[in-house]
Parts: sequence; C-alpha cells; structure tokens
Amino acid sequence: MKRGARGRMNKREGKLQGKRSPERVDDVLASVLERAGLADRIVQAEVFPEWPEIVGAHIAAATEPIMLQQDGTLVIAVKTHAWMQELSLMEPDLLRSVNHDKSRAPILRLRWLLRR
Repeated sequence: MKRGARGRMNKREGKLQGKRSPERVDDVLASVLERAGLADRIVQAEVFPEWPEIVGAHIAAATEPIMLQQDGTLVIAVKTHAWMQELSLMEPDLLRSVNHDKSRAPILRLRWLLRR
C-alpha cells in the first residue's frame, strides 16, 4: 500500500484519510469572511464603486466615500463647507438611496468630512 503525500492509508478500504476534495477559492473566502463576521461589511462596501450611480454625477463630483466604519457609518469626504451643509440636509434621502439594495446590511448613518 502506498502512502499519499498528505493523507494516511486506510488499510481496510485502501483509501486516503484526512484528505478533502478541492474547494473553490471563492467558497473558501466566503466561509472565512462569514466566520470572521466580515461578510456583511464586504457587501456594504459595494457602495464605494456604486457611489456615482447612487447619488448622481453632480453630487459624486463633490464627494467621495472614504471609509465604512464598523458601526455602519459611511464616511464621505466633501469638497466644501457649502456642500457639507447641503448634503447634511439631504441625508435622509441619501440614506434611502444608499440602502436601495435590501439584500445587503444597511448603512445606518452618513458622516461628512471636509476634504483638505
């Protein structure tokens, strides 16, 4: 009986023990992220590349999402104080737009940060 490089031979059945069949990398990564409690945050982060479509070109030109905090707050850099004031007033509408995809954990709050 031969011994495999990674497993032990089962004398009775002639099969390797301790060796699993290959798994897809995306399945393994999804499992690791889920166990680490990061799966929801990864899905929430889809907001970053979708930002211009979510808020429109005009607002996207003056803003940039820069961080997603653990408590569900999206931190957004803003060009000017005037924009920051305007966007603060629009926050409930912007949150609804950001959270249009009900399949992902919601962004709970928007935080505006003046870009220097």
